[in-house]
Amino acid sequence: MTAFDPDRVKCVVWDLDGTLWDDIAVESPTDELPTPRPEMLAAIDALTARGVLSSIASRSAPAVLDRLAGRPEVRERFLAPQVSWQDKSESLRRIAKDLGIAVDALLLVDDSPYERAEVEALLPGVRTLAPEDVPALLAAFEGREVTPESRERVHRYRTEENRRAESERFQGTREEFLRWCAMRLTVGSATPDETPRALELAARTHRLNSSGLTPDRLRELAASDGYELYTARMTDRFGSYGIIGAALVDRTAPGTWSVPLLALSCRVAGRGAAAAFLFWLMGRARRAGAEEFRVTLRPTDANLEMRILLRQAGLRRTDDTGTTADPAVLGRSLHGDLPEPPPYLHVSDREDVQA
Repeated sequence: MTAFDPDRVKCVVWDLDGTLWDDIAVESPTDELPTPRPEMLAAIDALTARGVLSSIASRSAPAVLDRLAGRPEVRERFLAPQVSWQDKSESLRRIAKDLGIAVDALLLVDDSPYERAEVEALLPGVRTLAPEDVPALLAAFEGREVTPESRERVHRYRTEENRRAESERFQGTREEFLRWCAMRLTVGSATPDETPRALELAARTHRLNSSGLTPDRLRELAASDGYELYTARMTDRFGSYGIIGAALVDRTAPGTWSVPLLALSCRVAGRGAAAAFLFWLMGRARRAGAEEFRVTLRPTDANLEMRILLRQAGLRRTDDTGTTADPAVLGRSLHGDLPEPPPYLHVSDREDVQA
């Protein structure tokens, strides 16, 4: 069994023939699909309950997916399924793109050693397992705290499919569509019941994560004097995204707000939420009397988008020591004009909304 970090696995991709079911679907003499293995369906449901998505990558006739649509009790368990004669590695790339997650956030379960080897060779960041390894896969998630956002994750991704479909039908520009979506971001101090979600974002987000601060360290700092944890929630006309952002603020240095961690869900990438959250923090810092705003940045292969955002917000390295791989402190003055959030995104303080 290939070693993996459960915190990095956002979606398990299942093969069909010989994995989800015993037989080969295209060899069936009728249009009836093979009966899924009960233990595999149970495993998918257990992962769903822990916030892990499931998809399909099968090298078979596309008609199999059409037939699967006639079995909603099975089909509804999967997001962005791929059934075609293309290589499994290509199917996994399509799944990651459709879900808006990194390819290496996928894990493949496949009975074929050849298919697993092909994926491992072309997508070295993707973990692969044989069907007999599924119990160990489930055991790796045991004992992990499940947040409300985790339990709702599959539902939220289905809502995202509706957003994407509506975007494709929309007659207008991308910005006009985002404005039509009526997105609202509310930000405020984290309540105790929001802390687990902040820890989850610290562990599971990579694309929009400034520093990779570990959950244990985040928990320790958030409980320390002079530190404050903020969270951001987002909604639009399609429904609630839940808590999509977390930021830890260090106020121990007079006149300075330092952010050891800024992390946002990849589900909101490209919608201005990361910029709006960052700009809100800057404005909050200035209203609190701070003159300098700083963010700790640990450059990674995944967080280029975060690095670009910080630069666009006017933050620059406060020193020239260290290598590009070392954590750096980026800062800027809070005097003068501060950047504004995108005009299509309404941002408010949570306290104002609750008042």
